[in-house]
Amino acid sequence: MYYKLSCFTQKLTGSGLASVYSPQGLRPGVPGEAPAMVFATPTKLVAEAGSALEYMGANRVPDLQRLFQIADGTPVHLKRGVPDRLLYRTTMALTVGGVLYCLVALYIAAHPSKK
Repeated sequence: MYYKLSCFTQKLTGSGLASVYSPQGLRPGVPGEAPAMVFATPTKLVAEAGSALEYMGANRVPDLQRLFQIADGTPVHLKRGVPDRLLYRTTMALTVGGVLYCLVALYIAAHPSKK
């Protein structure tokens, strides 16, 4: 026994073999067209690029995976050297400064001046 959804009662009803092979809402015999490729489009037009097509850039993911998977005891957020250390230290300084600023603001709010 085959079943299909009845649009009128919104329940499953029995159906024949013919309606199983052409479900509701689909048109049999109409071939679909393949969508245009999105990921392989060049960044420049063919006339601008000349003979070779130029893409966004080289895939650096394998190189970065090799770098981050080296077991040298360095934390992942510091693996890329000086730029990472600079960003880490700046973030820590801003965090400590923000905490101190919040504590000073709370102290000033808790002890208003008497005028």
